[in-house]
Amino acid sequence: MSEASGSAPVPGAPVPGGSVFLGALGAEASRLHPEVRRYAAGSGLVGGAVEVLGEFEVAGSRLRWLNLLARPFVGPHLFVTAFERQVPFRVVNSVAWEAGAGLGLQAERIFHFGAGDQRFVDVLLPGETPGTLRNRLGSARRVELELRCSVTAAGHLRLVSERAWLRFGRVRLRLPALLSVKADVVDGYDDAAQRNIVEARVRSPLLGTVLEYRGSFRHRPAEA
Repeated sequence: MSEASGSAPVPGAPVPGGSVFLGALGAEASRLHPEVRRYAAGSGLVGGAVEVLGEFEVAGSRLRWLNLLARPFVGPHLFVTAFERQVPFRVVNSVAWEAGAGLGLQAERIFHFGAGDQRFVDVLLPGETPGTLRNRLGSARRVELELRCSVTAAGHLRLVSERAWLRFGRVRLRLPALLSVKADVVDGYDDAAQRNIVEARVRSPLLGTVLEYRGSFRHRPAEA
Protein backbone atom coordinates (compact mmCIF):
# COMPACT_ATOMS: atom_id res chain seq x y z
CA MET A 1 0.00 0.00 0.00
CA SER A 2 1.26 3.46 -0.76
CA GLU A 3 0.83 6.33 1.67
CA ALA A 4 -1.88 8.86 1.00
CA SER A 5 -1.39 12.53 1.63
CA GLY A 6 -4.67 14.06 0.56
CA SER A 7 -7.76 13.21 2.56
CA ALA A 8 -9.05 10.30 4.58
CA PRO A 9 -10.35 7.26 2.60
CA VAL A 10 -13.96 7.33 1.47
CA PRO A 11 -16.00 4.63 3.29
CA GLY A 12 -16.74 1.78 0.92
CA ALA A 13 -14.02 2.73 -1.56
CA PRO A 14 -11.74 -0.11 -2.74
CA VAL A 15 -8.59 0.05 -0.64
CA PRO A 16 -6.10 -2.86 -0.77
CA GLY A 17 -5.24 -2.52 2.93
CA GLY A 18 -3.31 -5.75 3.30
CA SER A 19 -0.88 -4.73 0.55
CA VAL A 20 1.33 -2.94 3.07
CA PHE A 21 3.01 -6.36 3.36
CA LEU A 22 3.35 -6.90 -0.37
CA GLY A 23 4.59 -3.37 -0.83
CA ALA A 24 7.34 -3.92 1.74
CA LEU A 25 8.34 -7.31 0.30
CA GLY A 26 8.47 -6.16 -3.30
CA ALA A 27 9.62 -8.93 -5.67
CA GLU A 28 10.20 -11.26 -2.71
CA ALA A 29 6.41 -11.51 -2.28
CA SER A 30 6.36 -14.03 -5.16
CA ARG A 31 8.00 -16.56 -2.77
CA LEU A 32 5.08 -16.50 -0.33
CA HIS A 33 2.91 -19.60 0.06
CA PRO A 34 -0.24 -18.90 -2.03
CA GLU A 35 -2.51 -18.88 1.04
CA VAL A 36 -0.12 -16.63 2.98
CA ARG A 37 0.00 -14.26 0.02
CA ARG A 38 -3.79 -14.26 -0.14
CA TYR A 39 -3.99 -13.28 3.53
CA ALA A 40 -1.16 -10.74 3.28
CA ALA A 41 -2.80 -9.14 0.23
CA GLY A 42 -5.90 -8.44 2.31
CA SER A 43 -8.28 -10.84 0.58
CA GLY A 44 -11.78 -9.54 1.31
CA LEU A 45 -10.45 -6.21 2.60
CA VAL A 46 -12.11 -3.90 0.06
CA GLY A 47 -13.47 -0.84 1.78
CA GLY A 48 -14.37 -3.05 4.74
CA ALA A 49 -12.79 -5.39 7.26
CA VAL A 50 -11.56 -8.97 7.55
CA GLU A 51 -12.42 -11.06 10.59
CA VAL A 52 -9.99 -13.67 11.88
CA LEU A 53 -11.24 -16.42 14.19
CA GLY A 54 -9.03 -19.02 15.82
CA GLU A 55 -7.46 -20.44 18.93
CA PHE A 56 -4.04 -19.90 20.47
CA GLU A 57 -2.28 -22.93 21.90
CA VAL A 58 -0.69 -20.48 24.32
CA ALA A 59 -1.14 -16.72 24.68
CA GLY A 60 -0.39 -13.83 26.98
CA SER A 61 2.29 -12.57 29.31
CA ARG A 62 3.75 -13.91 32.54
CA LEU A 63 4.86 -10.38 33.50
CA ARG A 64 1.49 -9.13 34.74
CA TRP A 65 3.05 -6.69 37.21
CA LEU A 66 5.22 -5.06 34.54
CA ASN A 67 2.28 -4.59 32.22
CA LEU A 68 0.22 -2.93 34.96
CA LEU A 69 3.10 -0.54 35.77
CA ALA A 70 3.72 0.36 32.13
CA ARG A 71 0.08 0.96 31.15
CA PRO A 72 -0.11 4.59 32.43
CA PHE A 73 2.89 5.49 30.23
CA VAL A 74 2.07 3.62 27.02
CA GLY A 75 -1.73 3.77 27.14
CA PRO A 76 -4.40 1.05 26.87
CA HIS A 77 -4.66 -1.98 24.59
CA LEU A 78 -0.94 -2.68 24.33
CA PHE A 79 -0.10 -5.13 27.11
CA VAL A 80 -2.10 -8.12 28.30
CA THR A 81 -2.16 -9.23 31.93
CA ALA A 82 -3.01 -12.93 31.66
CA PHE A 83 -1.26 -16.07 30.43
CA GLU A 84 -3.31 -19.14 29.45
CA ARG A 85 -3.46 -22.11 27.10
CA GLN A 86 -6.17 -22.88 24.55
CA VAL A 87 -7.27 -19.26 24.24
CA PRO A 88 -9.96 -18.49 21.62
CA PHE A 89 -9.31 -15.22 19.82
CA ARG A 90 -10.77 -12.83 17.28
CA VAL A 91 -8.95 -10.28 15.14
CA VAL A 92 -10.52 -7.59 12.99
CA ASN A 93 -8.23 -6.17 10.28
CA SER A 94 -9.39 -2.91 8.72
CA VAL A 95 -8.11 0.00 6.69
CA ALA A 96 -7.32 2.97 8.92
CA TRP A 97 -6.35 6.58 8.41
CA GLU A 98 -3.41 7.51 10.64
CA ALA A 99 -3.03 11.27 11.13
CA GLY A 100 0.20 12.52 9.59
CA ALA A 101 1.06 9.11 8.14
CA GLY A 102 -1.69 8.17 5.67
CA LEU A 103 -3.39 4.83 5.12
CA GLY A 104 -2.53 1.84 7.27
CA LEU A 105 -3.74 -1.61 8.21
CA GLN A 106 -5.23 -1.64 11.70
CA ALA A 107 -5.66 -4.84 13.73
CA GLU A 108 -7.75 -5.27 16.86
CA ARG A 109 -6.97 -8.55 18.63
CA ILE A 110 -9.38 -9.83 21.27
CA PHE A 111 -8.00 -12.55 23.54
CA HIS A 112 -10.86 -14.49 25.16
CA PHE A 113 -9.11 -15.35 28.43
CA GLY A 114 -10.97 -17.31 31.11
CA ALA A 115 -10.91 -14.26 33.40
CA GLY A 116 -12.29 -11.98 30.70
CA ASP A 117 -11.51 -10.49 27.29
CA GLN A 118 -8.41 -8.36 26.73
CA ARG A 119 -7.49 -6.31 23.66
CA PHE A 120 -4.27 -5.57 21.83
CA VAL A 121 -4.42 -3.10 18.93
CA ASP A 122 -1.89 -1.78 16.44
CA VAL A 123 -1.56 -0.21 13.01
CA LEU A 124 0.93 -1.04 10.24
CA LEU A 125 2.19 1.72 7.95
CA PRO A 126 4.69 1.79 5.06
CA GLY A 127 8.24 1.93 6.37
CA GLU A 128 10.80 4.68 6.01
CA THR A 129 13.28 2.34 4.28
CA PRO A 130 12.74 -0.43 1.67
CA GLY A 131 11.63 -3.76 3.11
CA THR A 132 10.24 -2.30 6.34
CA LEU A 133 6.96 -1.35 8.00
CA ARG A 134 6.18 1.03 10.83
CA ASN A 135 4.16 -0.61 13.60
CA ARG A 136 2.38 1.74 16.02
CA LEU A 137 1.11 -0.09 19.08
CA GLY A 138 -1.79 0.42 21.49
CA SER A 139 -4.72 2.81 21.28
CA ALA A 140 -2.47 5.75 22.19
CA ARG A 141 0.15 4.84 19.53
CA ARG A 142 2.95 5.76 21.97
CA VAL A 143 5.20 2.83 21.01
CA GLU A 144 6.49 2.43 17.47
CA LEU A 145 8.57 -0.41 16.03
CA GLU A 146 10.38 -0.70 12.73
CA LEU A 147 9.67 -4.16 11.29
CA ARG A 148 11.87 -5.89 8.72
CA CYS A 149 9.76 -8.01 6.32
CA SER A 150 11.04 -11.25 4.76
CA VAL A 151 9.89 -14.62 3.41
CA THR A 152 11.02 -17.85 5.08
CA ALA A 153 12.14 -20.99 3.24
CA ALA A 154 8.64 -22.42 3.83
CA GLY A 155 7.01 -19.40 2.17
CA HIS A 156 5.84 -17.82 5.42
CA LEU A 157 5.82 -14.09 6.11
CA ARG A 158 8.23 -13.03 8.86
CA LEU A 159 8.35 -9.64 10.63
CA VAL A 160 11.28 -8.84 12.93
CA SER A 161 11.66 -5.54 14.77
CA GLU A 162 14.92 -3.63 14.34
CA ARG A 163 14.36 -0.30 16.10
CA ALA A 164 11.88 1.13 18.62
CA TRP A 165 10.66 4.58 19.63
CA LEU A 166 8.45 6.20 22.23
CA ARG A 167 6.05 8.80 20.82
CA PHE A 168 4.49 11.66 22.77
CA GLY A 169 2.62 13.96 20.43
CA ARG A 170 5.15 15.14 17.84
CA VAL A 171 8.10 14.03 19.96
CA ARG A 172 9.68 10.72 18.89
CA LEU A 173 12.41 9.26 21.11
CA ARG A 174 14.61 6.39 19.89
CA LEU A 175 14.99 3.69 22.56
CA PRO A 176 18.45 2.18 23.21
CA ALA A 177 18.65 -1.56 22.53
CA LEU A 178 18.83 -2.43 26.23
CA LEU A 179 15.52 -0.68 26.95
CA SER A 180 13.82 -1.79 23.75
CA VAL A 181 12.00 -5.00 22.81
CA LYS A 182 12.54 -7.50 20.01
CA ALA A 183 9.40 -8.66 18.22
CA ASP A 184 9.42 -11.71 15.95
CA VAL A 185 6.18 -12.66 14.15
CA VAL A 186 5.66 -15.42 11.57
CA ASP A 187 2.42 -15.77 9.57
CA GLY A 188 2.23 -19.07 7.73
CA TYR A 189 -0.03 -21.83 6.49
CA ASP A 190 -0.47 -25.45 7.58
CA ASP A 191 -1.24 -27.47 4.44
CA ALA A 192 -2.27 -30.58 6.41
CA ALA A 193 -4.77 -28.72 8.61
CA GLN A 194 -5.64 -26.23 5.85
CA ARG A 195 -5.47 -23.34 8.28
CA ASN A 196 -3.43 -20.18 8.60
CA ILE A 197 -0.98 -20.24 11.48
CA VAL A 198 0.73 -17.50 13.48
CA GLU A 199 3.50 -17.40 16.04
CA ALA A 200 4.66 -14.23 17.80
CA ARG A 201 7.12 -13.48 20.58
CA VAL A 202 8.17 -10.14 22.06
CA ARG A 203 11.31 -10.20 24.20
CA SER A 204 13.08 -7.67 26.40
CA PRO A 205 16.89 -7.88 26.82
CA LEU A 206 16.39 -7.28 30.55
CA LEU A 207 13.18 -9.18 31.35
CA GLY A 208 12.86 -11.95 28.78
CA THR A 209 9.57 -12.74 27.04
CA VAL A 210 6.94 -10.05 27.66
CA LEU A 211 4.30 -11.33 25.19
CA GLU A 212 3.80 -14.51 23.18
CA TYR A 213 1.11 -16.30 21.26
CA ARG A 214 0.88 -19.11 18.72
CA GLY A 215 -2.08 -20.80 17.12
CA SER A 216 -4.17 -21.20 13.98
CA PHE A 217 -7.08 -19.38 12.40
CA ARG A 218 -9.39 -18.84 9.46
CA HIS A 219 -10.26 -15.46 7.95
CA ARG A 220 -13.34 -14.06 6.20
CA PRO A 221 -14.91 -10.68 5.38
CA ALA A 222 -16.24 -9.19 8.63
CA GLU A 223 -19.97 -8.72 9.07
CA ALA A 224 -21.18 -5.14 9.25
